[in-house]
Amino acid sequence: MAELSTIARPYAEALFGVALADGAGLAAWAELVAEWAQAAAHPDVRGAIADPKLDNAQRIELFTALLKSPLSGPARNFITLLVENGRLLLLPEIASQFVQLKNRHEGAADADIASAFPLDEAQVAELVAGLEKKFGVKIRPSVRVDASLIGGVRVTVGDQVLDTSVRAQLDRMRDALVA
Repeated sequence: MAELSTIARPYAEALFGVALADGAGLAAWAELVAEWAQAAAHPDVRGAIADPKLDNAQRIELFTALLKSPLSGPARNFITLLVENGRLLLLPEIASQFVQLKNRHEGAADADIASAFPLDEAQVAELVAGLEKKFGVKIRPSVRVDASLIGGVRVTVGDQVLDTSVRAQLDRMRDALVA
């Protein structure tokens, strides 16, 4: 079976193309796609959409009725396309890939920074400056505390992980001793 990311990629790229051409802007589309993904990820919605008793028109109406944001013509067409192709439940993966395309277009990246201890503004700024230099893009940090790291930080940017935590160093030492 094909990977979900492989199936979702053409839909994300098509949606990104529509968003680029639309006057509403990428930020508005990103919010809309995030709302769709959140709705499609809900277990009750997943169950209802997968119900074989519903036809495509009912699925479209059910899903659009759950959304807070009004749908433009292109947005409704995209939802219709997903329903007709049986891909509506891929919206969380499509949204993830849409954000990646948006970030690449804007020369930016989201960074998940996990630290063993709380970081102050100056430490975050210094870390972000180093990451921007390393990756060559504007970094949008999301900082959280993870006490299991013992010390140091773990940074995830896209599919790359920089782990300088004490936990990672202990794991590497353990692996070296066992080998």
